[in-house]
Amino acid sequence: MKTKSLRFTLVLLVSILAGHLTSNACTNFLVTKGASTDGSTMITYAADSHVLYGELYFTPAADYPEGAMMDIREWDTGKFLGKIPQVRHTYRVVGNMNEHQVSIGETTYGGREELAVKDTNAIMDYGSLMYVTLQRAKTAREAIKVMTTLVDKYGYYSTGESFSIADPNEVWILEIIGKGPAGKGAVWVARKIPDGYVSAHANQARIQTFPLADEEESITFSNIDEISNPEVTTVYSDDVISFAREMGFYEGKDEDFSFSDTYAPMTFGGARFCEARVWSFFKDVHDNMDQYLEYAMGHDLDNRMPLWIKPNKKISARDMMNFMRDHYEDTKLDMRKDFGAGPFDRPYRWRPLTWKVDGKTYCNERATATQQTGFSFVAQARSWLPDPVGGIFWFSVDDAASTVYTPLYAGLQKAPATYAEGNGSMMEWSNNSAFWTFNQVSNLAYTRYDLIHPYIHDLQQELEKRFVQYTEMVDQKAKEIYQQDQQKAEELVSNFSVDNANALVHKWKRFYQFLFMKFMDGNVKKTDGRDFKSNGTGVVKLKQPGYSKEWYKKLIEETGDKFKVPE
Repeated sequence: MKTKSLRFTLVLLVSILAGHLTSNACTNFLVTKGASTDGSTMITYAADSHVLYGELYFTPAADYPEGAMMDIREWDTGKFLGKIPQVRHTYRVVGNMNEHQVSIGETTYGGREELAVKDTNAIMDYGSLMYVTLQRAKTAREAIKVMTTLVDKYGYYSTGESFSIADPNEVWILEIIGKGPAGKGAVWVARKIPDGYVSAHANQARIQTFPLADEEESITFSNIDEISNPEVTTVYSDDVISFAREMGFYEGKDEDFSFSDTYAPMTFGGARFCEARVWSFFKDVHDNMDQYLEYAMGHDLDNRMPLWIKPNKKISARDMMNFMRDHYEDTKLDMRKDFGAGPFDRPYRWRPLTWKVDGKTYCNERATATQQTGFSFVAQARSWLPDPVGGIFWFSVDDAASTVYTPLYAGLQKAPATYAEGNGSMMEWSNNSAFWTFNQVSNLAYTRYDLIHPYIHDLQQELEKRFVQYTEMVDQKAKEIYQQDQQKAEELVSNFSVDNANALVHKWKRFYQFLFMKFMDGNVKKTDGRDFKSNGTGVVKLKQPGYSKEWYKKLIEETGDKFKVPE
């Protein structure tokens, strides 16, 4: 399996107000069958890092001889960690979804500083856990068994991590943290999201109390084979509580033990920079989330949100795409409404996340949609269709607010050239690269957000609506063919996925050219659709919008009479 040795040039671990956030701070939303409009399960993932090059990781299915070994390299850096035995057969993996519609996402929460020291004898880092498991698991439950068994046998090399794990029928959350210098392996808890509910995590551990092994629905790692029992909804490591006692992290009763509060205590940063993203998703699907606003802002850390909620409305794949575009619009955290937005209402702040003025620390907001996203996805699994057709990996690169999700079926047989690994890097330009193409458009929009982004939004929504309609037609045709010839059905969905993705990138290149011409030099050229209007003498019509009245007033408040024209 390929590693990310060329995908990352740097990994930063920064401490934010006593809470740890990695540079690839990410966001996951989880939706169960009963909470979706069509009975799909869905998870989202934004891989956010200023140094991550967005591309599609594609691994074909393969067979290996008895005794074969596989290299494990740290996903973030490419560092060689060791070897583990290879299985005889591995499954095809399209991004973060495999051929059986199993998908895995993650967010890093770091956790207790005492456990941040990595076991140098450990082999399995969080990234390898995801991609090795996707090659080996047919269901979400099997994925949890694979992941926890690998960690138990070969050690855990990363800090605290939350994983979203889904298949066509179930959605789970697994939270794990290493033991630092205290010992090999990790402590962890996995919980099944109840059908009809949604969950989320965003760089803060969220599992609090959980059913213990004397209750029918819960087992420990010693009985991991029992995870196949559909009645089991909670699994945890045998020493998840006893280890906390040994380390002096916990002294209460077993039934009161909270994984999150013990291994990743809540901080201002954990709430404001992380849980606020969960709150913003929850508020969009439930009417009663204002009660947690002060918590999300980091002011009431005891008023923790539940791990999952029942939404007031069913959620579609397109809804999930748009949830990933959130900037806290129309809330107290809306970044368009203060001086930092600049004159053009930009809902972004350039890093660093915190800064000091006169010895006091201040912060930017950390929204779901962010400029540093390498790639993001909506993984949609559908139990009523054959796996190659049922799984759709809606994939995008760069800032989710300014990108387009293209459908890639689980039956994909090769990566689209424009999204494929090796087509450019953070230090190498490629004219045929989806990542650089979408970055051109988004970074142009950042210069005049109020005027340029509406054009992006309109085309984005038009295309994604069209893609959903396309997949409905492809679904039907592929399902019919699959009954007679599975290979031809896979060729159909693969060809559609590749052609659509490549065509999207080329369309977006032309879109960039149009936007650049229209908004060049602070002017706005008048257009009829994509055609520029002339004044009749060959000179293009344009207007010069300048700045808003509010911005001019702020300028005068700052400069006084410096720019005043005499009467």
